[in-house]
Amino acid sequence: MNEYAIIVRPIITEQSIHFANARNVYAFEVNPKANKVQIRQAIEKIYNVKVRDVRTAHVKGKPRRRGRFFTHTKAWKKAWVVLQDEYRIDLY
Repeated sequence: MNEYAIIVRPIITEQSIHFANARNVYAFEVNPKANKVQIRQAIEKIYNVKVRDVRTAHVKGKPRRRGRFFTHTKAWKKAWVVLQDEYRIDLY
């Protein structure tokens, strides 16, 4: 898997912006099959930074209703990436 297939997109929310400014932590949607080592290598190569820690979580799909039919949104994987103090990612 190449780096651009591992990192799907950055997650830009109020919480992720706060963590980026206060704790130097960035959130990304990643490929569900990617592990922490692959995520670390992809972030370091794409953004030219040094990663201190990677935390991952599987996000379950939420139930949705369309008329009389029930379905779910897709499940996905989130990664919180902690950078070393001297590095920043300019996403916003």
